[in-house]
Amino acid sequence: MNETLNLLGLSTTPLELLSFVLSIATVWLNIRQNHWAWLFAILSSALYGVVFFQAKLYGDMGLQLVFITVSVWGWYQWLHGDDTHARLPVTQLAWRGRAAAALGWLAGFAALAWFLMTFTDTDVPFADGFLTAGSLVGQLLLSRKKLENWHVWIIVDVLYVALYVHKGLMLTALLYGLFVAMAAIGLLAWRKSMLAEQRASEAMVLR
Repeated sequence: MNETLNLLGLSTTPLELLSFVLSIATVWLNIRQNHWAWLFAILSSALYGVVFFQAKLYGDMGLQLVFITVSVWGWYQWLHGDDTHARLPVTQLAWRGRAAAALGWLAGFAALAWFLMTFTDTDVPFADGFLTAGSLVGQLLLSRKKLENWHVWIIVDVLYVALYVHKGLMLTALLYGLFVAMAAIGLLAWRKSMLAEQRASEAMVLR
């Protein structure tokens, strides 16, 4: 699974290619709010953990392990996560929630960058730490169906394209370029869903 392939002029491996396909399926299902997205997320995270280990992106490798854990929790949240244990609706963060997410991102960045510089041989500790922390914030917001998760993913995915080009993971760089477009689509789709749910709730109250 580690032999080099040439796909449309891009150098890749069968492992990276399989991870690519599973990741596309995951985001497509997330946009559609289909809970089976979490199964694909678990599988793609496990495979990408190996890909990132081989590329010495240890922050991203460790993040995949966290993603697997969060995906199990997120799967439950999407199915039984609101106050009535019914299907979780799309909602927005209040300003305090946004501030907490931003502070969590910065704190995670500081801790991860220090860890990567101190205990690993990565050559990109700051980029790896910043994007790993941001990805974790995005995943947690996604698990609770917060609209802002798509804002986080757009920022993170744009920066990841540059990082993966730098590391020679060209197929993964292309994947994250597609993720930027898919995150924009997801943002619009989830906002439409949220507004529709709000109108339905208001109509029920008026009755």
